[in-house]
Amino acid sequence: MSDLLRAPAEVKYAEELAWLESQDTDAKPFSWRLSPRMVRIFVLGSTKKDGLDRTIKQKWYGAPALVEKAIVTLASDRGLLLIGDPGTGKSWLAELLSAAISGNSTRVVQGTAGTTEDQVKYGWNVAMVIAAGQSRDSLIASPILAAMQEGSLGRFEELTRCTSDVQDALISILSEKYVTIPELSVDNVVHAKPGFNIIATANSRDRGVNDLSSALKRRFNFVHIPVVTNRRAERDIVLYRVQDLLDRNRFDVDIPPALLDILLDTFADLREAARGATSDDERLESALSTAEQIGVLEDAVLQGCFFGNNELEPSHLARSLVGTLVRRIPEDVSVMNKFWHAAVAERAQKDDGALWADFLEGGKAAMKLHG
Repeated sequence: MSDLLRAPAEVKYAEELAWLESQDTDAKPFSWRLSPRMVRIFVLGSTKKDGLDRTIKQKWYGAPALVEKAIVTLASDRGLLLIGDPGTGKSWLAELLSAAISGNSTRVVQGTAGTTEDQVKYGWNVAMVIAAGQSRDSLIASPILAAMQEGSLGRFEELTRCTSDVQDALISILSEKYVTIPELSVDNVVHAKPGFNIIATANSRDRGVNDLSSALKRRFNFVHIPVVTNRRAERDIVLYRVQDLLDRNRFDVDIPPALLDILLDTFADLREAARGATSDDERLESALSTAEQIGVLEDAVLQGCFFGNNELEPSHLARSLVGTLVRRIPEDVSVMNKFWHAAVAERAQKDDGALWADFLEGGKAAMKLHG
């Protein structure tokens, strides 16, 4: 893992997955690496009731019922569509499920406005086609087609960002479980092996961009991932992901609980202010998601690591927060400035210590840089 910038889940947790597999005596659907019960434990962590000889840490934070529904869906004939607001952990859950079930989470198509049907099904090696004509050897399998051939899980990120004709390419794959290659006269059908399925994600804020057809919707089970509203769960998520970054880069920076509380309180106040806004000009463009909290804290921790005597300070947190959330100039600057002089200033006045006061001044200084 030392030579990988970011190891996929099956590499990062290889030892844990191998141990769970060695302890797994339950029935496994198709060619699954782990049984459904063990997949659940891998994602949500173990409890005493599981009767394991070691503790498995929780990796995704959310309702267990959602994870169970996702696992059941992947053992059925329907695909799984994880839908929710940005930063709710949809992609991370998809990666963990793929790692636990297939041992490979890298069969991914990233949906964009420029995604083509070739990227969903197959393309051709032009040089080989010119030299010897079209054949199975000159065919370039997409991640989805490769997953069909392996009997593993394919992932499709941001499905609603793709045009309707690209989305429709999934209909026959999910229904018939094969892909026809009309350019070939023989050996022109690729059948999916047992264990194949698709995990797709969709941003609920992208509804109306490229809505799914009724035919495609029928071939997916929808699992809605809600925004995290529980403060303890949000704290756990932020700490887990930031600590993962620090461990990956071998940094040792302390995250004071009081500063983490300031971050959580500020985001809670920003969300409350956004709910009370009457127009888009009165709210930040940011979704104010948990993922953005993670990004703010990561930046602040690295600022403290590199330029702050290896300590996280309130001013680092304030500069990172303003720099992350202020995107529109001057609209977001105006919104943040009003918020800072109201909500943050009020908390600083009530605080007996200096943390909120330093945070207040750090944010003011950061906003001056944005004009």
